[in-house]
Amino acid sequence: MPTLFVVFGFHFLFYSNDHCPIHIHVEKGDIKAKFTLFPVTLVENHGLKKIEIRLIIRVLIENQELIAEHWNTYFNGKQ
Repeated sequence: MPTLFVVFGFHFLFYSNDHCPIHIHVEKGDIKAKFTLFPVTLVENHGLKKIEIRLIIRVLIENQELIAEHWNTYFNGKQ
């Protein structure tokens, strides 16, 4: 489960057995959420507040290409 980065205590990661479309998991303690990357969309939410969702969406938009690059490097290397 590669963690890409941590922002305000939120861990942005993907699981080693993840699947397409490109998406990212965000976790902080018991709070968990899942966002697709293209377009950035909240898919699952387990405890995030609206203000946190807005913050995370902003972080994801600012880092879309970086996240996609890490995703593609990781999963293309596993084939």
